[in-house]
Amino acid sequence: MAVKKIIKCSNCGVFNTDNDYCSNCNTLISHQKKRELKEKAIKQAQIEEAIHKIENPNLAERLKKHPFIIYKIIGWILYSTIMVVSAIGAGLAWFIAMVAAG
Repeated sequence: MAVKKIIKCSNCGVFNTDNDYCSNCNTLISHQKKRELKEKAIKQAQIEEAIHKIENPNLAERLKKHPFIIYKIIGWILYSTIMVVSAIGAGLAWFIAMVAAG
């Protein structure tokens, strides 16, 4: 024997039996359906964020791929500078951690 779900519509107050949408005002009342729609929206947002990261590289990456040679050189210098500063920062963080560890 199947159990019938009775859900009260939060919009109009009508009680509905085994419906995803209210029979009176057509508002979504199914909690499972709401959860599915929310999960789908979250996945879509993650996909859009990944596409944005792929299509919009940082300034150094854009300059490295520029057709004008001077901009390419500036891009490579900027990229190299960022890498050197990052390496120095990582080495300094490692040194501080080792000194703190004793």
